[in-house]
Amino acid sequence: MKEGIHPDYHTVTVQCACGNTFLTGTTKKTDVLKVEICSKCHPYFTGKQKLVDTGGRVDKFKKRYNLD
Repeated sequence: MKEGIHPDYHTVTVQCACGNTFLTGTTKKTDVLKVEICSKCHPYFTGKQKLVDTGGRVDKFKKRYNLD
């Protein structure tokens, strides 16, 4: 690898709006990264995800173009 062309990679603390904090690596020149959502509060990881019924879109299309 060439010397002097790679950005400085260091450890930072990530702070979520829910209060969760963890360490990660970054090339951004900061000591703390603030995020709005993390794996502790994201609906996909917490199991609170809502499933959207896409069948209604097909019915709406058929109704619009009289395809029944």
